Amino acid sequence: MFSNMDVLSYSLAAITFGLLAILVAARYLRRGVDRALALASTVTAVWACSLVSQSIWGYPGFNLRYLIELLRDAAWIYLLFALLKDGLRQNKLTGKVKQILGASAGVLLLVLLAIGLIENFTDLALASGKIKLLGQIGLSLLGLSLVEQIWRNSPSFGRSSIKYMCIGAGTIFAFDFFMYSDALLFGHVADSFWNARGFVNALLTPLFAVNVINTRRQPVDFHLSRSAVFHGGTLIFAGGYLLFLALGGYYVRTLGGQWGDALQVLFFTISLVFLTTLLLSRRIRSKLMVLISQNFFDYKYDYREEWLKMTRELADLSNDPPLPQRVIRILAGLVESNAGAIWLIGEQDAYVLKASVNLSTPKYTMIEGNSELVRFFRDREWIVDLHEYKADPVSYNLLEIPDAIAKTPDCWLIIPLYLGNELYGMALVGNPYARVELNWENFDLIKVVARQTCNLLAQADAQYRLSRAMQFEAVSKASSFMVHDLKTVIAQLSLLVKNAPKHRNNPAFIDDMINTTEHAVRKMSNLVDHIRKPHTEETVNLEPINLTQLVQQLVTHYQHRTPAPHVVGSPPESIIKADTEHLRSVLGHLIQNAQDATPPTGEITLTIKTSKGSVVLFIQDTGSGMTEEFI
Repeated sequence: MFSNMDVLSYSLAAITFGLLAILVAARYLRRGVDRALALASTVTAVWACSLVSQSIWGYPGFNLRYLIELLRDAAWIYLLFALLKDGLRQNKLTGKVKQILGASAGVLLLVLLAIGLIENFTDLALASGKIKLLGQIGLSLLGLSLVEQIWRNSPSFGRSSIKYMCIGAGTIFAFDFFMYSDALLFGHVADSFWNARGFVNALLTPLFAVNVINTRRQPVDFHLSRSAVFHGGTLIFAGGYLLFLALGGYYVRTLGGQWGDALQVLFFTISLVFLTTLLLSRRIRSKLMVLISQNFFDYKYDYREEWLKMTRELADLSNDPPLPQRVIRILAGLVESNAGAIWLIGEQDAYVLKASVNLSTPKYTMIEGNSELVRFFRDREWIVDLHEYKADPVSYNLLEIPDAIAKTPDCWLIIPLYLGNELYGMALVGNPYARVELNWENFDLIKVVARQTCNLLAQADAQYRLSRAMQFEAVSKASSFMVHDLKTVIAQLSLLVKNAPKHRNNPAFIDDMINTTEHAVRKMSNLVDHIRKPHTEETVNLEPINLTQLVQQLVTHYQHRTPAPHVVGSPPESIIKADTEHLRSVLGHLIQNAQDATPPTGEITLTIKTSKGSVVLFIQDTGSGMTEEFI
């Protein structure tokens, strides 16, 4: 049994990676990724053998072994770049990103290799142990960043072709990162990390073997988005920050004497709070995104992401926040701003302020329809940059800016909103978080989004106008019923007044007058309640009603007008559930309409027919009737 754990650990790593190299080289060398994996496996096997040899015989020395370690890191980074190269064949990755990543890896490896070669063949000590540890940590961070980019930007349906490769390479670099970070903090490589390193590497070889077998016929497919570069850049920044934090904490503890541990905890706490504040700052994130868009990509915008974001914002059917405010947020977000206002055309061709977000607009906010700015936008589809306007008004033909905009602080862009070829409104965007250089790409995207959002604003306004018209129509229909009820009450009271001189001493007339007046009061009370609550659901009082008896009462009530209605036959008693006053009012309207439409010589009949579980009332007349439109 081996007495040295490191010998057993790295011997196992040498054997497993040697077998992996033979497997890949013998059967799978058609793809660039497979060839890169064969090279990485071979170099890793040689690296593990050198560590075994050093543990047993003391050879090779530290400098030569350090060079082999760098070659191992370079081989695994080359494997990750082979994945990127396969992505480039499908035009999913921009050339600038590959150049930046390649330059970073190449420069760091060349510097470390140059130092290692010079120290190996001369007696010069160019770099201390801490510098070399920092270099190894930097290579580990670079490898982790490449793995993160590849995984994040591969489509979910294609990740099976790279899943095990990413897990294996990521574990190698993550283990090295923790081991060297620990060594930097405590001044030496921990035996636990060093002895376990070979076992960890050996256990990863099945992942690479399974990946090669499973992806024999599957192409590597992924793309790199702006958000991915942003997250990757943030990860690199955070990793570098933590690296310098660890170095600073080490010196604080070393130089702090008996206060060293307490000062180190205080230093770590303050530094982590500062890092969290930076990462959560919207201004910092906006500046980083602008920097990435300008230096890593041929176009400033990820148009798919911008379109999806706009669609999600506008697809919300709720009115919280209102649509004009959402349009402001969309237009402002295109240029890294969060402030703005919007004017839409109103009555008499004037433009009225509909909404503002994070802007202090003046008291007078209306823009006249004959103002110079409106005429300017009707002649040309320009976006007015107020910063450029203030520096050189001649470039905008000495355009006069309305006070509603000119007196608004922190304003930047004036964007016209067109509905077809007509100026429907204009939007004002406030100053951005980070400095944004505008070019044709910004202006084209803003104009397209402005037209799309303007169409939605116009549709929402048309829907609002239609809703108002429908409300007026409902009021008009309700007024027709109200007039009908008023005419009924007036006719009843007029008949009482007309017959009063002749029958005032008749007790029966007095009783009929009281009943008629009571009915008129009840009718007018119900009418007033309906006017007070036109949009609320009234409580329906359902109660058993003898429909036959109610019809007989209505026929008797309307006998004073010609033609007088009459019931056909002797219908049986029919009990239904309904609101008595509502049903009486509806049936009364129908009988009165029949009398209005029928000449005095005509006929009005009411017929009640029953069946199992239902009853039907027919009101028929011989009049000319009403048109379908009138009904």
